Amino acid sequence: MKLAVTVLVFCVASLLSLGLVMLYSSSMAEDGSRYVKVQLVWSALGLLACTIMVLLDYRILKRLALPLFVLAVILLCLVFVSPIGIHRNGASRWLGYNKVSFFQPSEVAKLVLIIALAWYGERFQRQMPSWKRGILIPGLLLALVLGLIFREPDRGTTILLAGVGATMLLIAGVRWRFIIPPLLVGMAGLAFSLWRDPMRARRILSWWRLEESKSGVGYQAYQAMLALGAGGWSGLGLGNSRQKLGFVPEQHTDFIFSIIGEELGLIATVLVVVAFVAIVLCGIYIAVQAPDTFGLLLGSGISFMIGLQAFINIGVVTSALPNKGLPLPFISYGGSNLLLMLTSVGILLSIARQAREPLALGETTPVKTGGAGWRSRRNPFRGPVPALAGRKPS
Repeated sequence: MKLAVTVLVFCVASLLSLGLVMLYSSSMAEDGSRYVKVQLVWSALGLLACTIMVLLDYRILKRLALPLFVLAVILLCLVFVSPIGIHRNGASRWLGYNKVSFFQPSEVAKLVLIIALAWYGERFQRQMPSWKRGILIPGLLLALVLGLIFREPDRGTTILLAGVGATMLLIAGVRWRFIIPPLLVGMAGLAFSLWRDPMRARRILSWWRLEESKSGVGYQAYQAMLALGAGGWSGLGLGNSRQKLGFVPEQHTDFIFSIIGEELGLIATVLVVVAFVAIVLCGIYIAVQAPDTFGLLLGSGISFMIGLQAFINIGVVTSALPNKGLPLPFISYGGSNLLLMLTSVGILLSIARQAREPLALGETTPVKTGGAGWRSRRNPFRGPVPALAGRKPS
């Protein structure tokens, strides 16, 4: 467990430091150090939230799951209410005042939805294989949040949360045959909405034919590919990017990975990918060692959320996926997302503090059997106890 925690903290700190350096480098030609100063403030708030979550017992979130879910739904509804809801670039995703945005409620909804599903999965652990408890009721919770985010519109976050939610339900015990039909319906609805949305339909077509649309809709993706190619193995050197000089739009947010590739080269981009893989693996290990089902589901959901968001962002920048508009965790400019990610890491570390250590071969430990009774649990395996062994049922 100490190794997992050490690797997790080291990778997060490294990505956060790299993000601050690259944020200054990518925006120095436009706004100087303004973005870095704002990001430093959000970093301090995020580290404070992370520390608080580490010191607290994560199981306190069980009692707050439903109130937090209601609060998240209210905040998602407020983005459509003027004047506190900020409408910008054809989307209503921010809360603020007088056209100054403060934060994105969808970022709050990401973590809150994971907490709610983890609470529900433990509460009805024995009934998750059934249709009603396993897919109908949690599906309604998912549909409510995803529907509001989809309405903003924010397709990227909708797809991200749908994937994380489905993964958590599978871990909780829902059967594949119950999950596949809603997923197919959701994919069909997404495809229909993209077909009816001319701007996003053009993005999909430009992704298929990037060379043909490089001067139009595909301009951003094409310039990002040029930046990655120009960096080669070792890059052009920190601060020497040419594509950041007005060629790559949003080079400090969604497409900052392309500037990393141009200035620091392929080696640096590979190390970034390795860091995210390590974070996911450490998060899953911590979740597996959690003392209860709530910790298992909560840790797994957070790990998959971080990993899937990084995968989507890197896929978009490398043109492996169509443009989705998701920031790169810990690196891209954006206070709401950074605060969410650091808070999520704090929860993972809190789970690690409460985690049980795997038993050695033949070792025994007392396990509560109900009431005041105890029995001895022996590990018959050559390694960790299986994921759900010894966890407290609902």
